[in-house]
Amino acid sequence: MNLYEQYKGLLFRLAYQLTGTAADAEDAVHDVFVKVQTIDPQRLTEPKAYLCKMVTNRCLDQLQSARMKREQYIGPWLPEPVMTAAEDGYETVEQRDLLSYAMLVLLERLSPDERAVFVLKEALGFDYAAIAELIDKSEANCRKLMSRARGKMGIAEEELIGSAAVEEQWANRFLAALSNGEVGTVLSMLADDAVLLTDGGGKVFAAINPIVSGEKVAKFLFGIMSKEAGKEGGFAIEMLPMNGQTGMAIVQQGIVTNVVFADVRDGMLQSIYIVRNPDKLARIHA
Repeated sequence: MNLYEQYKGLLFRLAYQLTGTAADAEDAVHDVFVKVQTIDPQRLTEPKAYLCKMVTNRCLDQLQSARMKREQYIGPWLPEPVMTAAEDGYETVEQRDLLSYAMLVLLERLSPDERAVFVLKEALGFDYAAIAELIDKSEANCRKLMSRARGKMGIAEEELIGSAAVEEQWANRFLAALSNGEVGTVLSMLADDAVLLTDGGGKVFAAINPIVSGEKVAKFLFGIMSKEAGKEGGFAIEMLPMNGQTGMAIVQQGIVTNVVFADVRDGMLQSIYIVRNPDKLARIHA
């Protein structure tokens, strides 16, 4: 097995979580493998570490240039969803080494270096000594970066980093309540301080600011259901494997128009993320 076949999946998962977009991840991995062709094979005695370092550096450069674009983005910027599958590739990504979608959203609060340390440690399982080698910083500095990252993300040291995603059975019950207009049931499943973010990128209708409180989130969701139902041909909701968890896709005439991720804590729906920007949905197929 050549280096590309052996490491392309790992490098894509790393690059995707560092950048938040599949296209940037693809570009980073492609550029690294092109560059590898010019490197003396004797320097590749530890190819995994070497390739991860190259991809990380490439993504850190991308993050610096992307920051201004995201600051000028219309409304909330949410990570691009990716399909989860059994095979590595650029159209799909394996579940292993993936943070939950809610974690990817929180990563946007971090500096590029903080993000790199967090992803390398929590998603890919590198220890601090290895991370220090990968990003050319001291081990102590990496620990400080991790501590700052956790603080900005609101994650306690002992908290398990993993998917707090909604289970499919729970999601079906919530969707049924929405479809049937059961306001009381929907409110009972939403946390009082629930937050909803929608990413339309200025290309389709979306809330410009976060919607906060269970009542306001419920009202917004009922409005979406009513609006989508009124469109020609109606709509369907499909559960799809995305980002290592179950995501909900709203499908109209065979096209995915919305992707929804939910974050449930202590049995209550805490956060909802709705991706509507068509540029971010081109890879999602029902």
